[in-house]
Amino acid sequence: MHSHSPIKRRVSRKIHVGNVAVGGDAPISVQSMTNTNTNDVAATVAQIKRLEDAGADIVRVSVPDMDAAEAFGRIKKLSNIPLVADIHFDYKIALRVAELGVDCLRINPGNIGREDRVRAVVSAARDNGIPIRIGVNAGSLEKDLQKKYGEPTPAALVESAMRHIDHLDRLDFQEYKVSVKASDIFMAVAAYRELAGRIEQPLHLGITEAGGLRSGTVKSSIGLGMLLMDGIGDTIRVSLAADPVEEIKVGYDMLKSLKLRAKGINFIACPSCSRQNFDVIKTMNELETRLEDVMTPLNVSVIGCVVNGPGEAKETDVGLTGGSPANLVYLDGKPATKLTNETLVEDLERLIRAKVAEKEAREADTIIRQG
Repeated sequence: MHSHSPIKRRVSRKIHVGNVAVGGDAPISVQSMTNTNTNDVAATVAQIKRLEDAGADIVRVSVPDMDAAEAFGRIKKLSNIPLVADIHFDYKIALRVAELGVDCLRINPGNIGREDRVRAVVSAARDNGIPIRIGVNAGSLEKDLQKKYGEPTPAALVESAMRHIDHLDRLDFQEYKVSVKASDIFMAVAAYRELAGRIEQPLHLGITEAGGLRSGTVKSSIGLGMLLMDGIGDTIRVSLAADPVEEIKVGYDMLKSLKLRAKGINFIACPSCSRQNFDVIKTMNELETRLEDVMTPLNVSVIGCVVNGPGEAKETDVGLTGGSPANLVYLDGKPATKLTNETLVEDLERLIRAKVAEKEAREADTIIRQG
């Protein structure tokens, strides 16, 4: 498998959300948002842990009021990964979470109100080394822009973003990233493309309110896929009406398919047909579930018969080709062993885990030699 992506990424300024770099030459980060009640510290911390285990780089938490701000402080102490606080309207909440160790503030300076309030928030961000995310959304454009454009348009989204950006520019604050989300793919893509040429800061991509698990995945994949193919985007959030852990999985699958990020197992599987010598769909479902904990990049092909099986297996770390009376497993492109259907999943899982361990040992060895 050629691991290099042909995509040439837009050059952006690098900022840091906690210890995670966003923009510049940093890998595209994958984030999600908690949907627990922020005041329920235990539930929120548990969900953040699940997101972290799924591979989330950054998690956003909504902080609607001062009680939630205090809860956020406790959540932050109990979590390992960078947390972004989502704040609307009340600048005092932003000041409080800045004191409590937030890693990034999601605000729209225009919603915060008077210039002195914006200045107070920016000073707190500057003093604590906290970046800001300007988050423009087609569903919450300023009244005068709604009136000017009649309805949300790409130009309206960009004008709103530039207005917020101007606030930060006037205060000489450059540590920010921007999103211009819409639930309409064409609108979001056009807005991001326009904005990408106007600022040097990193862009946070998302198709907002994309929908349920399947329809939202499709919509996000098309919208974000078009932008990522253009080299646009430094961090992504897939918005799904589903368990937030699914957002992380879909995000990684998206980046994996474009060879922009390798994490965990990249499965190549045939859709299965009557030529199959084992139940491909059942095998794939079981393997994906069993191997979800693996974060080391590995390419595994699961092909039901000998038509494409050997060809795919030559390109992958572990390849299974259906055969009769037994299925053939290739390791590093060479035929290695035969497996029968009775214990196929167990045997294959064991071989894959052995390959992962071998790869991890090799990488550790390289690091020691270089170090």
